[in-house]
Amino acid sequence: MKLELLPFQLPLKHTFTIAHQSRDIQDTLIVKLLGPDGLYGLGESTTNPYYGITLENMQACLTNVADEVLAGLAPMHPEKLWSITQPYFKDNPFAQCALDIAAWDLYAKMQDKKLYELLDLNPAILPVTNFTIGIAPIPKMIEKMKEVDWPIYKIKLGTDHDLDIIKTLRKHTDAVFRIDANCAWTADQAIAYSGELAKLNVEFMEQPLAREDDEGMKKVFQFSELPVIADESCISEQDAERCHDLFHGINVKLVKAGGLTPGLRMLHQAKSLGMKTMVGCMTESSVGIAAIAHIAPLLDYVDMDGAMLLSRDIAEGVKITPDKVHFPDRPGTGAILL
Repeated sequence: MKLELLPFQLPLKHTFTIAHQSRDIQDTLIVKLLGPDGLYGLGESTTNPYYGITLENMQACLTNVADEVLAGLAPMHPEKLWSITQPYFKDNPFAQCALDIAAWDLYAKMQDKKLYELLDLNPAILPVTNFTIGIAPIPKMIEKMKEVDWPIYKIKLGTDHDLDIIKTLRKHTDAVFRIDANCAWTADQAIAYSGELAKLNVEFMEQPLAREDDEGMKKVFQFSELPVIADESCISEQDAERCHDLFHGINVKLVKAGGLTPGLRMLHQAKSLGMKTMVGCMTESSVGIAAIAHIAPLLDYVDMDGAMLLSRDIAEGVKITPDKVHFPDRPGTGAILL
């Protein structure tokens, strides 16, 4: 097998700000895994300064894997390929994710099946994605909501006036809110805020505390008036079980986990523990979003609005509306580069 590595810059419609960073452009890497008979699979992973992931270190890692491993291999089941290549990706799960998604796309195409068919999932049963509103002056956040009329908004928080933000936004929509503090709060803040947020039709709180604050999360889990969902606290497969009795559910980011292969295992493990399941995105193009959409039947919640936040997409994949996800009539994930 051979790889082609295609770096892109994704322009955002608006500056996207969360508790620890802002950006107007998202760098991303598309992986093209070449198979037999002209078939190929597409995968994607974005860069992330918070986790030290750059285009350069992803490309270097994948080039090494292509030269040392893939050149001598024929196409195989993605789970087997993930296991063979995993030792090369210990420091870069983002790069592994791009290869893994490409491998699933290629393998499904070789079976002439859509990915959800290969996984025996029903695309008619999908949760509605939220639409994310990044941190900004409140009038700008209201403007963003009015620009995209959506039934569920995920509101990024982590300011010194978080409750005021939600109270003001609530005056402008009846939509369900989800809030994501991105590790910015203390346990006492999260517990105190939860009661007020519950009255404002907030569905859950995502990652209110820092990843390492397990003692604080035990308090929040016990006393919060809202469910809490893990994000930064649930990066790898080893984290899923650790989050039990600290969170009511987990938000799996495929890029952090290392792809669909470990992501699916994490979701099944969470379900077995009675936890809620969610998959989130990292402002990917339609290549990465399409992969999420195909596994969405497994989920209680989904955050796959990344391509909707772009002013220009580099790909075409699933089309997302408030009522339905429209899958293209193509095998694999259905994503194609424009």
